[in-house]
Amino acid sequence: MLSKCANPGCAAPFLYLHQGKLFRFDTAAEHPAAQSKDRTVRHLEFFWLCPECATKLILDYKEGVGITVVSRSEIHRETESRAASAP
Repeated sequence: MLSKCANPGCAAPFLYLHQGKLFRFDTAAEHPAAQSKDRTVRHLEFFWLCPECATKLILDYKEGVGITVVSRSEIHRETESRAASAP
C-alpha cells in the first residue's frame, strides 16, 4: 500500500492519485512464487513520487537491486552521452 513518497529523503504523505507520479513495476523475478515452472506469476508493485520529487527524480527497477531513485538530470546526461557516441 502506498503511504508516502518513494524518495527515502522525503516524508510527503500519499493523498491523491492526481498529484505526483505513480510508477508500476513488475518484480516477478524476485518474487518467490515466480520460481515455479508450472505457471507465470506476476508481482506488480506501485510506488509514488510526490509532486516536488517527481519534477527532479524518477524511479527505476534494477534486477538484483530493486527500486532505485534516479535524478532526471542523470538520465538526461546518459541519454546525451549515448547520442554523442552513436555513429
